[in-house]
Amino acid sequence: MRSILFIYCILLCSLGQAQNLKSGGVLKPEQAIMDIRHYTIALDVNPEQQSLDGYAEIDLITSQPTDILLFDLVHLLTVKKVWVNKKEQPFSQADDLIRITPAAKVPAGKVHVKIAYGGKPGIAERAPWIGGFQWAKDSLGNPWVAITCQSEGAKIYYPCKDHPSDEPNEGADVVITVPKGLYVAGPGLLKNVSTKGNSSTYHWKTNYTINNYSIVFNIGKYTVVTREYTTIDGHKVPMQFYVLEEHKHRANQLMDIFERSVRVQEKYFGEYPWVKEKLAICETPHLGMEHQTLNAYGNKFRYAKAGGKDFDWLLHHELGHEWWGNKVTGIDWADMWVQEGIDTFGDHLYTREADGEEAYRKRMQQTARATKNEKAVVQGKNLDTDVVYHGDIYGKGAFFMHTIRYVIGDAIFFPTLKKLATDPKYTYNNLVSTDDVEQLFSQASGQDLKPLFDFYLRTINKLDVLVKQTGDNKYQIQLINFDAAIPIDIKTDAGVQRTTVSKTGVTITSTTTPVIDPEVFYLKRVIYE
Repeated sequence: MRSILFIYCILLCSLGQAQNLKSGGVLKPEQAIMDIRHYTIALDVNPEQQSLDGYAEIDLITSQPTDILLFDLVHLLTVKKVWVNKKEQPFSQADDLIRITPAAKVPAGKVHVKIAYGGKPGIAERAPWIGGFQWAKDSLGNPWVAITCQSEGAKIYYPCKDHPSDEPNEGADVVITVPKGLYVAGPGLLKNVSTKGNSSTYHWKTNYTINNYSIVFNIGKYTVVTREYTTIDGHKVPMQFYVLEEHKHRANQLMDIFERSVRVQEKYFGEYPWVKEKLAICETPHLGMEHQTLNAYGNKFRYAKAGGKDFDWLLHHELGHEWWGNKVTGIDWADMWVQEGIDTFGDHLYTREADGEEAYRKRMQQTARATKNEKAVVQGKNLDTDVVYHGDIYGKGAFFMHTIRYVIGDAIFFPTLKKLATDPKYTYNNLVSTDDVEQLFSQASGQDLKPLFDFYLRTINKLDVLVKQTGDNKYQIQLINFDAAIPIDIKTDAGVQRTTVSKTGVTITSTTTPVIDPEVFYLKRVIYE
């Protein structure tokens, strides 16, 4: 099966180059007092002119009175009017920010803001890695529009608080008007479609908490292929594929593959998270992106084999983000490995499920070899997407989960992983940090795993293991650069034995040179003396 890590390393290595916008970083004080509750985005979209025109409504709660309401919006779009609690208010627009300065101080509590705006949004340079709008055409010449903005933030097309620490807890409404004959796919459930003259308006609504970059839509000459999916807990969910009409004949095969992927994800991570809405993919002109209840799919029906059956690596990976990224969400972009690394670990688990434990281990060994260790996986706090995004948050993050699995054992590891994906403490409205993940696994295992988390996630070190022959058939094995004691498999003439090793060292007897960690559960260097 194709290596997702290899592909992602190639495609993601140049992410930070020539980006005009980035998301996250230090939260602005004016926005720190705002708790976003709901977005409504209502836009007329003109594919021929590549323009937008309409408004956004933002419902929020302020923790204290304020003279300023501050929102992010790219300078390419022009704000026309602003209303606060239904009264027009003065504002200024500069530096990709809208600064609203009401005539009277806004009291603490519920606030409703409406912003009318329009213009031509930025075009994606290399979607989805350098995002924006794609104003494409399908092979029949029909308009085909997609949005990607994980790295840049949703401010590329609607006014928002562009920070991962705050999501609209009451969901979003997306109301998009397009030329008649085109279909708009959006997040959540389709509430209404109305046609007037030469235009059609699609109203999509999600009631779930949703990250900003998932509040997007796709436009195309789509056919909707639907079947019913029964979740692991017995709930019935519409499974849908918004596929270009020209590819409708390929939909059922991909839906079969899609369903197999969902089954595996549910086995390890619990029930599909958005059972009250839909389980869906949408064909896009870019490779793919994890948009909640509307995962973008652009792998062009190119399949590999897993377990003797067709498999789509891209579809499986983006689907995994429904758990890791959408349901379990990092509170800071610095913790991005939580969604990308654990999701990539889920890709490896599909290999385990389809082809067995040995195939899974070989794939992990390949992942270990591909790890670059040029930057730490977790580089600090209050970081933006440009700083944190590099290939190792995928592969090294996945391999680290493999290491933890070995250290604490399957009987503890897999239930704890599922708890991370299902416990309300870590899901939906409750965002997580790397420390939260460490404390959960430490508590579940009864071990202090913080040294391992710090070593592998916050440094670029590999574990240095010294093997020193001290006599005939005698060897001392000790750690050089890691302070805690850890289990390590050691292969001797007696076979493979799990041995606790520390800086103090352990002496073993063998007529053959010991092999350290032969199955590769650690990123390491072995030094023989």
